Amino acid sequence: MQTPIKTITILAWRNLWRNYRRTFIMLAAITVGAWAMIFMTALMRGMVDEMIKDGIRSLPGHVQIHHPLYRDDPSITNSLSAPSKQLLTALKQDDVIAWSTRVRVPAVISSERDSRGIILVGIDPVAERSITNTADNISEGRFLTDKLDNGLVIGAALAKRLDTQPGKRVVVMSQDPDNEIADRGFRIVGLYQATIEAMEENTIYAARDTVQKLLKMGDQISEVVILGKDYRDVSTLTENIKSAAANDTEVLPWQELDTYLGTMLKVMDGFVFVWIVVIFLALSFGLANTLIMAVFERVREIGLMQALGMRPSGILYQFMLEAFFLLTIGLGIGNIAAVASIKPLESGIDLSVVAEGMAMMGAGSTLYPALYISDIILANIIVIILGLLTSLVPAWRASRYDPVEAITKT
Repeated sequence: MQTPIKTITILAWRNLWRNYRRTFIMLAAITVGAWAMIFMTALMRGMVDEMIKDGIRSLPGHVQIHHPLYRDDPSITNSLSAPSKQLLTALKQDDVIAWSTRVRVPAVISSERDSRGIILVGIDPVAERSITNTADNISEGRFLTDKLDNGLVIGAALAKRLDTQPGKRVVVMSQDPDNEIADRGFRIVGLYQATIEAMEENTIYAARDTVQKLLKMGDQISEVVILGKDYRDVSTLTENIKSAAANDTEVLPWQELDTYLGTMLKVMDGFVFVWIVVIFLALSFGLANTLIMAVFERVREIGLMQALGMRPSGILYQFMLEAFFLLTIGLGIGNIAAVASIKPLESGIDLSVVAEGMAMMGAGSTLYPALYISDIILANIIVIILGLLTSLVPAWRASRYDPVEAITKT
């Protein structure tokens, strides 16, 4: 006799609640596990997202255009011409949020007290505000006003090392295209703070036209920086820019420009999967134990059902359905609990108490949990698949009983 699926489903649902205390304990374990997986994943996603976004907004942008030799030798000799009409047309497309041109060369800055090797970045201050967050991180003084500004913005940590401050003059030296020393006195107009102190110590900002004039490079630039809509998917943007850029240029996405950040994103995606699996492995012991105990308690009942004509496959399906009901109910409650606990925290969690430790990892003192639907779906799929695999052992054992031995067993 073939037992109808509807009958098996009803039996599985009713048997689940025969020992409701054990069922509630298992549901509580699955619920807490699901909540922990999703909640902790959201916290880690938020931290990594902020680290990557801060890293991207510090300088790289989403896509950059360089001279092919620039990254190996970032000197003034490996410069680019101003963007062509074809490139300007591509930079006006909808997938480009903002873009800017820069001059970026090695230089030396000298104060009355000390000298340091640094990176001199010549920027268009108006365009740069839409790409980097430096203008928002001015701790003293002001940011540059336009591309003809004669002031200099340096990091707060660098100012401390040079024993200088806004209003004082420093000398910046670099090489021009003829390999001659080009130097100029700048008045410091502002100090900025960065998430990573090392950046404060080695990067200074001046107006692009002022730097071009200092280095006698005409309208040549070091790089074009483009900001897209989504830092996770820049492949289309990169291809569009590459097709419009000159053939003798190099167009690279941020993952290749900053391999540390790119690797971090890949590691995080893999860690989410491992984290979910590890949490569920702990839960799987409880789930297997619950189903095995259900098998032991219902040996005679299983034998009777087989004697009445239920096939072993029907017994197998019944116990698998019980596990499925446990998993789906626990996951449903856990998902709701996770969303309910994460949403109020999306405005930010103040971690200023451990701000120094967060800064060492490249993160800010405020953590913004990031709840991704893809993470919730991944967690649910993995838990259900592993849960059903875990339930196979007790379900298979129940289906293997001999009807006569099961009925007579005491």
